[in-house]
Amino acid sequence: MIHLKKFIFNPLQVNTYLVYNDEGYCIIVDPANSNAQEDQQLAGFIKHKELSPVMLINTHCHVDHILGNAFVFDSWGLKPVIHEEGKRILEAAPDQAVMIGLSFTKSPAPEKYVQDDEIIKLGDDQIEVRYTPGHADGSICLVMHQEKILISGDVLFAEGVGRTDLPTGSMELLQSSIQEKLMPLDDHFTVYPGHGPSTTIGNEKAHNPFF
Repeated sequence: MIHLKKFIFNPLQVNTYLVYNDEGYCIIVDPANSNAQEDQQLAGFIKHKELSPVMLINTHCHVDHILGNAFVFDSWGLKPVIHEEGKRILEAAPDQAVMIGLSFTKSPAPEKYVQDDEIIKLGDDQIEVRYTPGHADGSICLVMHQEKILISGDVLFAEGVGRTDLPTGSMELLQSSIQEKLMPLDDHFTVYPGHGPSTTIGNEKAHNPFF
């Protein structure tokens, strides 16, 4: 069975998630830790739970979501797993950090690229990748069907959606991604976004003003 732990990191209040199972394996999703205190929060929980990190996944490569990539690599030897369309954004992250005033240690190059509908195995558990561009090229969401969990990155928020005014953003494409890839999920799925509180698919169908 899969469990989730959320941390809120860096000045832009990014939700970093640890996805871990009863076997003790864990995936670090969007490590946004940006200083020694946040590094310790992440590493301390992993140590306390006696978890074995086996993968680092970035839902997309905007710099606020990858600030901790270098720390994760230095600590556990994990390079990021991303969608290939996000590679250019990952490479541009140092310049983006300068523009918004964030201190940034360059991320390692990707370990591998994932595709739409790919299944990631975490021990005996499975996580489905869904490609959902619109906020940024390379944006993916992670679906855990058994637990009815959706990690939505900056694609879908509680009664909102990701911004589309950054390079490679498109409101038309974002709405299409959400309608085709996320809204068909069961209403009882809990949505864990890249910023802000969790919600449910049912709540978003009923109350999200973008749909």
